[in-house]
Amino acid sequence: MSKNIVVIGAQWGDEGKGKVVDVITPHVDVVVRFSGGNNAGHTVVVGREKYVLHTIPSGILHNGRRCIIGCGVVIDPGSLIEEMESLVQRGVSLDGNLYISKNAHLIMPYHPALDRASEAKLGKRRIGTTGKGVGPAYVDKAARVGIRMADLLDERLFREKLEFNLAQKNRLLRDFYDAETFGVEAILNQYLRYAGWLAPYITDTALLLSKWIESGYSVLFEGAQATMLDIDHGTYPYITSSSTTAGGAVTGTGVPPTKIHGVLGVAKAYSTRVGGGPFPTEMTGKLAETIRARGKEYGATTGRPRRCGWFDGVVLRYAVRINGFDTVALTKLDVLDQCETLKLCTGYRWRGDIITDFPGEETALAELEPVYEDVEGWMTSTAGAKNEADLPAKARRYLERLEELIGVPFCLISTGAQRDETILCEDSPLLRWYPSVRSSIV
Repeated sequence: MSKNIVVIGAQWGDEGKGKVVDVITPHVDVVVRFSGGNNAGHTVVVGREKYVLHTIPSGILHNGRRCIIGCGVVIDPGSLIEEMESLVQRGVSLDGNLYISKNAHLIMPYHPALDRASEAKLGKRRIGTTGKGVGPAYVDKAARVGIRMADLLDERLFREKLEFNLAQKNRLLRDFYDAETFGVEAILNQYLRYAGWLAPYITDTALLLSKWIESGYSVLFEGAQATMLDIDHGTYPYITSSSTTAGGAVTGTGVPPTKIHGVLGVAKAYSTRVGGGPFPTEMTGKLAETIRARGKEYGATTGRPRRCGWFDGVVLRYAVRINGFDTVALTKLDVLDQCETLKLCTGYRWRGDIITDFPGEETALAELEPVYEDVEGWMTSTAGAKNEADLPAKARRYLERLEELIGVPFCLISTGAQRDETILCEDSPLLRWYPSVRSSIV
């Protein structure tokens, strides 16, 4: 029986989901992106080539794998076409391999303008968005005034919706934000050109997925952002605007939950966060700079330096519970090689009490003080290690302690950016889902 699994970031994003998806993709038939927009960046290194993907699933780098952009994604067509052209120029085939949901919503030119203007108005409550217009696009989707990919193929309907929306958006931009406004004809002409490019790829992807799954195809659902940025379950309001947890794979694709067989979380051996919002285990000073440099912790989409922190066991236990992780892939273990002492967050001190469950209240999040457990570092290189036995004993103890804290086993350990710099753990749940996955890690 084919297996369909969801791959989800367990922290605040940038955990290395792109590499994990890339390792698994040869053993599935379809890879589906189900949430977010071009504010996400998945980096995959193949040999000496580095690919940064923003909207297209990471599985596109494997010939013959069908990739879907689901209805839960919001799409900037200009950005998507640029990404498609870049891949084609590098020899990646898209025809017959890429499908776009007709129900996915469009990011329109006024969405980034509203995004940037809104951020400027928020002052100290600024979220730290990428300014790509993703949030405003989801606002329109929820308000039932969004424009969908299928509308691109109907010029009359597209014009009608555009005129209605611009009457509102221009007034908001002009009168409230004192920002530039937009004209109907310029957007219409631009987006009709996009339609000519994208029309061959737009289809009923929910129907396609249903037929493929019934035919025995295996599907990998690729998450964007991560658990702690989920619109419902993240550190609200410092979150993204979509359902980034495992449940989003259902609503963002049209595949029922009964057709999903497992959930794999991806976490770093430490923590990072981009933008504003609570980050209990954040490091400061020279140590943070060292980790940032060793881990190349700069945003794949924006280039912004990421905030760095210690591994947070409370966050990971929360992510396990919310997503129902069967297993976790741990990345960037090698980044910690030069740390003499490591800190693990096992709980929080809040108003005189020690708590071990992640709180959702905004006021509580701002007041949390991490409770740390010190672990001796290994001070030996783990870069490129391919077996657990190759790891220093102290690194193995660190991994064992992490597993105790989070309550689920690791399936693989990443010790570098390359595909083969990966340790497949003994009794890995991945081997139950895809017995041939061992051949990807050679």
